[in-house]
Amino acid sequence: MEYDLTLLERVNPVFNTAKMTTFNLASAGDEDAALICDKLGLTEATQSSSTTTATADQKRISNIIMETRFRSTFAMAEETGIKNLVDLPCGYTSRGIICSRKGQKYIGLDLPATISELEPVVRSITDPEKSELIKYFGVDATNYDSLEKALEGIEGEVCITTEGLLMYFTDSEAGALCDNVRRILQKHGGCWITADPETALQYVMTAMIVYGDQFEKIMKNSAQNVKDKSDVEIGKSQIIVSPGKDSRENMKQAMAFLASHGLKAERLPVDRYIPELIFLKNEPELQAAHKQAMSKCAFWKITCAGTSGDTDKKDIEGFDVKTDLNGDILNMSLKGRVDTLTAPRLLEDFETLDSKEDIKGVSIDCSGLDYISSAGLRVLLIMHKKCPDGVSLSGINDMVADILGQTGFNDIFHIS
Repeated sequence: MEYDLTLLERVNPVFNTAKMTTFNLASAGDEDAALICDKLGLTEATQSSSTTTATADQKRISNIIMETRFRSTFAMAEETGIKNLVDLPCGYTSRGIICSRKGQKYIGLDLPATISELEPVVRSITDPEKSELIKYFGVDATNYDSLEKALEGIEGEVCITTEGLLMYFTDSEAGALCDNVRRILQKHGGCWITADPETALQYVMTAMIVYGDQFEKIMKNSAQNVKDKSDVEIGKSQIIVSPGKDSRENMKQAMAFLASHGLKAERLPVDRYIPELIFLKNEPELQAAHKQAMSKCAFWKITCAGTSGDTDKKDIEGFDVKTDLNGDILNMSLKGRVDTLTAPRLLEDFETLDSKEDIKGVSIDCSGLDYISSAGLRVLLIMHKKCPDGVSLSGINDMVADILGQTGFNDIFHIS
C-alpha cells in the first residue's frame, strides 16, 4: 500500500520527527543510522518540516535527550534478559539492526507509512542470516487489534519500549495505550520500559547544565515549538510528570493513573544506564555533568499490578465511512475507530469531494463511532475550518463525548 506522506503529516504532525531523530544520530557519527539515512536519501535539506523549525539551541538539547533515551532505554531492555523487544514506536532508528547482531528478536511497530519506508531499508542492511529476527508491523498504539496481530506467534515474554509518544497523547489515548499494554503483558508476560513520564524533567536538567541561566528562555521556546509541531496540548495527560514544585504530586498522579489501568511502575535512574554520548564525545566535562544530572531523572519499568482488567475485552470494530452530498451539506456516517490508521482516509474522502463540490457544512452521524483519537479530531478540525457552516456531530457515545470534553473540542463543533 502506498501512502500520501503529506496527508499523513497533516493528520499526525509529529510523523516527520522520526526521520529527524535518525538523521541527527547519523550526523553525530552513528554508523547504522548513517546507513539508513543514505538508503532513504535523507539530507539536511530533507529534514525541513512543513510545520515547524527549531533553533540551534533547541536542536542541541533535543539531540542530547534523544540519544540519552535511545541508548539508555536499550540498556535497560537488555538488563531484563527478555529476548523479544517490542519497539513502539520504532521510528526510523537502527534498533532492529542492533538487535539482530545480538541474536535478539525485534518487533518494530509504527505507522504503516513509516514501516513501508523503513523495512526494506533495514533488510537491505541486515545480515541475511539474521534478518528473520526482525519483524515490522504498521499499528496504532491505541488499537489493540493492530498490536496483538503484530505479536502473533511470539513465544516468551516481551519487553515493550516507548520513547517520545505519551507526551503527545490525551488522557483517553494514554489510557487506551495502558489498557492495551496491560492486555499484552497479561497474555505474554514481561514489562514495558518508557522514558516518557519524566521527559520534561530530562529536558529541564539537560538545558540547565548546557545553557545555565539561559535555560528558561530556551525551554519556553522549545515548548512552543513542540506545541506548534503537534497541534495538541503537550504533556497534559495525567501520566506525564511536570517539573517544578508540584512534581511529587504529579508523580503520584501518574502512578495512580497507571494503577487505574492495572499497571504499576518502578523508577530506573537514568545515570545507571546512560553510556558515553556521541553528541558529547568532545566535551568530557559536559558529558560528566549530564550524567550527574540524569541521576535525578528516571525511566519507568512498568508491569501488571495484578489480574485486574478484562483480558477478553471485546475488540472495537474496524473503520468505515459513508458519504452523501445533499445540496451544499456533506452528510457523513462514521463506524468503528478514527485513529492514526484511519484518519488519513477520512481526510482524503472529504478533500476529494470538497475539490469537486462547494461544501458549506458537514453533518456527521457518530452513532457507529466507537473511538476517536487526536488524529481524528485534527481531521474534523480541518473540515470545520474549511466549511463556512462548520462540522455538526450527532449520536456520540459516552466515550467519544468524554474525549471531546477532555480536549475542549466539544466547544468547537456543533453537537446534538
